[in-house]
Amino acid sequence: MLVSTRPLDVLRAKFGDKVRENVPLAPFTSARIGGPADILLTADTSAELARMVKLLWKHELPFIILGGGSNVLVSDRGVRGVVILNRAKGVKFHLGDQPSVTAESGVVFSNLANRCASKGLAGLEWAATVPGTVGGAVYGNAGAFGGDVAGSLIRAELLTENGKEIFTVEQMGYGYRTSVLKRGEVKAIVLSAELALKNSTKEDVTVKIQQFSAHRKATQPPGASMGSMFKNPPGDYAGRLIEAAGLKGVRIGNAEISPLHGNFFINHANTKAEDIRALIELVQKTVKEKLGVELELEVELVGEW
Repeated sequence: MLVSTRPLDVLRAKFGDKVRENVPLAPFTSARIGGPADILLTADTSAELARMVKLLWKHELPFIILGGGSNVLVSDRGVRGVVILNRAKGVKFHLGDQPSVTAESGVVFSNLANRCASKGLAGLEWAATVPGTVGGAVYGNAGAFGGDVAGSLIRAELLTENGKEIFTVEQMGYGYRTSVLKRGEVKAIVLSAELALKNSTKEDVTVKIQQFSAHRKATQPPGASMGSMFKNPPGDYAGRLIEAAGLKGVRIGNAEISPLHGNFFINHANTKAEDIRALIELVQKTVKEKLGVELELEVELVGEW
């Protein structure tokens, strides 16, 4: 193990039983794939998350943060160093003429959208089918059904090496599925986000969410997956290209390119990350050869490859 005993002792002294060693990460990912983390820390509040990250930065210990575990493919060998499991789930509604909600970064985004609906607050219906957490959504500018974080965010509370900072939506430098954080232009983690809402009725918001959910169910496969594997190229869809290349239903091991939607790879139980990676490479190579398009990954490869 690459982590010396001293930092492990430091972490244990500070966080006690929130520190665990050699923990398999598969149960914490939406694809149910991934080897062990050397050290797993669980943060239950954004304040705790901030304390953990500050300590890791201070000791120059490498770490990654896992929220909902979608949009990531964790290697079979797992992650050297530290993984923080973000379970910071505080939510605060701000009611009035211009309502909004502040959510900690470990809040499951789809749950938040449904909580807004139950209060008759509109604006996040698009997020009701988005996998993962608020932190991951803010980091990657998640979107669906014509909505995205860039169109909803008022401000994000980030932890940088200078301490807590508030970033406006403009400062986040959003583009299609990217931000200053994802591009590595700013070294920071997301602690919480304030998102704009609109006053509506519980019935209207719920109907819209049900429509989006029904559409998603009809067009996207059930089962363990990472979400969309590839970014949509300008003016086209990755799923259409994968289908046109004749790759729907192709399997390597227990990993399958969904026969329903080509941009989803399904884990049919005990799938290896290496099999998913082999499918990724097959898709990129075939689509380039047959259709002349280079598909760019939307999921991030995490761990020791």
